[in-house]
Amino acid sequence: MATRGSRSEKVKRIFQQFDTNRDGGLNRDEMAALVVAVNPRVKFSDEQINAILDEVFRTYGEFIDGEKGLTYDGLLRTYDDGAGDVDRDFDALGLELNFDENKGASIVSEASSSSIADERVIESQKNQRTAAWAVSPHHGIVFDDTWKLVDDLEILLKRLKAKQAKDAKFRNDNFDAYSDAGWSRELGASAELSEKRVYWEESGPDYALFVKELGALRSRADGARSREEAFDGHMAIGRVLYEHQLFKEALICFKRSCELQPMDVRPHFRAGNCLYVLGKSKEAKEEFLLALESAEAGGNQWGYLLPQIYVNLGIALEGEGMVLSACEYYREAAILCPTHYRALKLLGSALFGVGEYRAAVKALEEAIFMKPDYADAHCDLASALHGMGEDERAIEVFQKAIDLKPGHVDALYNLGGLYMDLGRFQRASEMYTRVLAVWPNHWRAQLNKAVSLLGAGETEEAKKALKEALKMTNRVELHDAIYHLKQLQKKKVKTNGGTNGEAAFVIMDPSKFKTLGEKTTLRQDLGNALQIRAFQRLTRLNRCEVDLLKKEMNETDVPVSYSGSGGPQKSIRKPNLEEVLRKLLNFLKPETFQGAVKAINEKILSVLDETGSGRVDLGMFYAVLAPLCSGPPDKRKRIAFDALLWRPVNEGGSHIRKVDAVQYIKLLRAIFIPSHGASEMLEVHGETDTSMVSFNEFLIMFNDPDWGFGILSTLLKLETGDRNRHERHVCSVCRYPIIGSRFKEVKSHFSLCNQCYSEGKVPPNFKQDEYKFKEYGKEAEAMKDKCLCFNLQSRKDP
Repeated sequence: MATRGSRSEKVKRIFQQFDTNRDGGLNRDEMAALVVAVNPRVKFSDEQINAILDEVFRTYGEFIDGEKGLTYDGLLRTYDDGAGDVDRDFDALGLELNFDENKGASIVSEASSSSIADERVIESQKNQRTAAWAVSPHHGIVFDDTWKLVDDLEILLKRLKAKQAKDAKFRNDNFDAYSDAGWSRELGASAELSEKRVYWEESGPDYALFVKELGALRSRADGARSREEAFDGHMAIGRVLYEHQLFKEALICFKRSCELQPMDVRPHFRAGNCLYVLGKSKEAKEEFLLALESAEAGGNQWGYLLPQIYVNLGIALEGEGMVLSACEYYREAAILCPTHYRALKLLGSALFGVGEYRAAVKALEEAIFMKPDYADAHCDLASALHGMGEDERAIEVFQKAIDLKPGHVDALYNLGGLYMDLGRFQRASEMYTRVLAVWPNHWRAQLNKAVSLLGAGETEEAKKALKEALKMTNRVELHDAIYHLKQLQKKKVKTNGGTNGEAAFVIMDPSKFKTLGEKTTLRQDLGNALQIRAFQRLTRLNRCEVDLLKKEMNETDVPVSYSGSGGPQKSIRKPNLEEVLRKLLNFLKPETFQGAVKAINEKILSVLDETGSGRVDLGMFYAVLAPLCSGPPDKRKRIAFDALLWRPVNEGGSHIRKVDAVQYIKLLRAIFIPSHGASEMLEVHGETDTSMVSFNEFLIMFNDPDWGFGILSTLLKLETGDRNRHERHVCSVCRYPIIGSRFKEVKSHFSLCNQCYSEGKVPPNFKQDEYKFKEYGKEAEAMKDKCLCFNLQSRKDP
């Protein structure tokens, strides 16, 4: 943590540089020159400059000195609030601090912004030793007795640190490299948490004594002469504890401050920060919402803090997995403070997290323009570019992130994945090796390293890497991968360039694949059903009871709105829809829920919201989800019908409009069978059929194998059998153990797994004009078939 002195001296030099008329204030022209100078790569329009200046002069009105403009204290406040980076701006302007060689202190005088009236000699000593918050207006210490509490607390902390360091209990861990999927961990107006994460040993007698003595300090604060002084004391103690990363103890102080002054924004804001760092995102969100409520009720008094409240609220929502909702608050922060590069970075990262790649790229590029050395922004920009298919540019941007921060785990891991996608296996294994150098127990990196080595043809090295991964985790896919390697070595097959060490294969024309018996699934149907099943697993909708949809329809009161066509709809905004999904998928962890929302946004919402309005017809959304939820197939279809009946155009009756049923079926096909559905959707518009259909008529339309959603029967087969293992049978193409259905070719007697069968792959040494497959869901069926054939053969032999 930099001292207040060095930080304020830099701000003073910046202020003096642009106060060209030396009147002690920055007028609009001088302020505009500053904004342009510290953002050399951004080409501002006159409108943008005026908007920024309007916001600054409005938000910091209390620091505007008439015609002179923004005072030094006001400029200092803008930096305290995170509107800019002091060090970056100072370096960008090429400024230097002048030091007195004899005293070793800066000659540049510091304007005191302390609200303590006492002009004692020790005032300058306080400014030198104390962090920026302690002497800044609205954030800092107001009463003299509070300084005594801070001094005593500092002594207690030094004593505790010395004891724990002596016993080797106190440690610093560099967690800079351990980024969490690209999301920012920064919470304060400036970088309040140091790069070193401090871990205190809380179970020993030393810590217990510290807590007891800390309790005495809190009692002294409570015994102050006034409520205001008690509030000042608890806030100061909390801030010191927060800076020393004693978050649990700091939280107690901030909670007490909330009790003393419930409508003050600061204690709610600080309590939210503590709760988030402690991993309590839901409670943090509640505190930030209280801070937001207080700030909005307090008028302009707390305007300077609003962007940070919005940002922190967004981060807390992301902690719960609510990424679409977080986007809303990041946008608000960026609108209030256009130079808030962190808000733009978080917005871009969140947009990337829900699959909105183009919008993500735009926000992330703006953040990088404002802060070119922002490694996390470069990492997420590269990921978004990869999502858009701009792989070569993505590689360059990933490399830039790694150049800025060589141990950036996300950038290294994601670049490894990109190289894997491009078939550049040697480079991929190098990236995963670098990940493991920073994070030795990263089992996914170890597994991917093994796969990339296998792709590069280094089988022995791949086997070693797999064994290392097995030491880290005992997941079943690792056992399958090891078995797969043994199969490859046993058969000594040549690879066909596949990423998983696939054996050589040829892809046959669909017309050559024939089915034997009605139970054998058609190749094309299986391919489509596998994609739907993968979506089901990704979103975990197969674990969501379909009855919950009905419950939500009965309990949710959605106001009726009117679309551009004039028809009434129960439509809601995407962030509100995310809240509905959170109820339906309440069993998911936040990070898993984020992945589910992304998949649903990309696959379903992008089709339902074809105009890009950000609103979705909730009844149609429920109807689309129903076939994928868990429950008997008849119930799924019934609730899909009920969802269409729930829409305002059909509400109150037992029949739905035929045009709505047709639109629904075509939407299902467009979303889940896109090869057929896209052209069919074009036929929906302009329908004028006013006839009504009953549930039984709806079922006939739904079950139609050619024009309905008859693929549901194939999906149900996958749901019930895709965990079945077929003893030691392996796929003749990919050499992996067969899980799910086994497709046996009756003439050549080779077997294929679900995936290889659906893709039309066959071993090259079994070229035939026609292939006939029989499907076995369980090995018991194959044994029964085998016994039956054996009995028939025995009867013929005599």
